[in-house]
Amino acid sequence: MANDSVINVCFHGIGTPQRELEPGEDRYWISEELFGAVLDEIRDWPGLRISFDDSNTSDVGIGLPALLRRGLTADFFVLAGRLDSPGSLGPEEVRLLHRSGMTVGTHGMRHIPWRGLDPAAADEELVTARERLTEVVGADVSTAACPLGRYDRTLLARMRRLGYTRVFTSDRRPARALQWLQPRYTVRNDDTPGSLRTEALQGPSPMSRLKLETVGVIKRLR
Repeated sequence: MANDSVINVCFHGIGTPQRELEPGEDRYWISEELFGAVLDEIRDWPGLRISFDDSNTSDVGIGLPALLRRGLTADFFVLAGRLDSPGSLGPEEVRLLHRSGMTVGTHGMRHIPWRGLDPAAADEELVTARERLTEVVGADVSTAACPLGRYDRTLLARMRRLGYTRVFTSDRRPARALQWLQPRYTVRNDDTPGSLRTEALQGPSPMSRLKLETVGVIKRLR
């Protein structure tokens, strides 16, 4: 890998869900045992950056203690519209993440794709949600993760105008440290520490790499 390469690894739910899951979401919930094993695998990877999406209560109940025991930090992308909802983080838990040295970013308001939103909905997702989280944390919230990994050039241009300093996606490939758009490897329940290591460190075949890069280009330009 290049010296400025970053490997973003993203988690969602850990353990038993405490809320009703969306269709297909169960694939992104992993056992506490797998979570610990993956953390132990990746903790010494070069250029590692960890993140959590969806603001599940497991972020604080399981994720945060495991990170602190290993001396790791992470970005937590919070859904402002789910604050204090069953199974989701509340304001005090979000503040705890911030006090513990973690970065709090926005995942929007309602966990809907941001691509193709009308102006009012886009304002709610990209502006109002961010303002609410900034108020909760008491510090600027300037990073975001695109729900469901969906984006296009119109969305990215809007987010640049709004002053977001870094935007995270679900494109499974390495990033560059100073890149504004940060692809991530999302951990799924059929992953293992070994499979993640093979994919992220050894990389895909040349043909698969070309396909991944092409998909990213299409998303950015469409």
